[in-house]
Amino acid sequence: MEVVVFGAGSLGSLVGGTLTRVDEHTVTLVAREPHASTIRASGLQLSGEFGQTVTPDATTDGRNLEADLAIVTVKSFDTPAAAETLATGAFDTVLSLQNGMGNEETLAAAIDAPVLAGTATYGAVLQEPGVVECTGPGKIVLGSLEEGSTGNGSNSSTRATSIEAAFERAGLETVVADDMSRRLWTKLAINAGINPVTALTGTTNEAVTSGPAGELAREAARETARVAQAAGVSLRERDAVAAMDNVATETAANTSSMAQDVAAGRRTEIDSINGYVVDQAAALGVDVPTNRVLTTLVRTWERGSGARSD
Repeated sequence: MEVVVFGAGSLGSLVGGTLTRVDEHTVTLVAREPHASTIRASGLQLSGEFGQTVTPDATTDGRNLEADLAIVTVKSFDTPAAAETLATGAFDTVLSLQNGMGNEETLAAAIDAPVLAGTATYGAVLQEPGVVECTGPGKIVLGSLEEGSTGNGSNSSTRATSIEAAFERAGLETVVADDMSRRLWTKLAINAGINPVTALTGTTNEAVTSGPAGELAREAARETARVAQAAGVSLRERDAVAAMDNVATETAANTSSMAQDVAAGRRTEIDSINGYVVDQAAALGVDVPTNRVLTTLVRTWERGSGARSD
């Protein structure tokens, strides 16, 4: 399978690098400098669970590429630009493995290819240019946002199953699901609870496993579930909280992506996580005071630090 990974930072490099271990896959990473040039010069070093040095192609120019599969792993605020660039190429399928909501719709509006949704729970950290560490085992879940589309031999089912097989051969645990809307909202609830609290306090995920910080995160997850229900998605509050508690406990030593962004002085994905909850809640008439406060605080930090201009 020919694969392009657009936005090869930590997760994208881990997934793309792991796929490169299989001879039948040809992988091109679209990355920033100096990561791309380091990979071209000396390969990509995978450390942790997938300890190996691999040699994918690497470029900073994502225009006019062709592949069986494009995997998108850019930050959510970069999705419109990524979609515009990918639209100059040709792909059989596009798979979003991004945080936040709305990415798939943005990609589908610009790219002439079927777009699948996905979630990934592998821990990944870009230690330095050319070196990515798998900090924890995980799973990739993918499928169409059209509920039940994995059945009856649909095109979405065939494409998703083919990708699942390719990922599995490379050692990436992968599952095809027919309830991606619910899974994306569950992931949103997890991120809405863990990410802003750990980002604002400069702590690891362990901070939300107990105490007042834990209850704050759980309330953000509960509110997210209520908005999902109002949007017609079956996600119970207790299931959202249980999912968040489980992830926080299993990844207690990890630093969330939003906390990493704040520590590095970068813009966060608050708009497509808690901000998305707030926007949807306003449209659906749901009260989400915890998500509103967390969104306001993170956006205030972004503006104060110069990471955000609007």
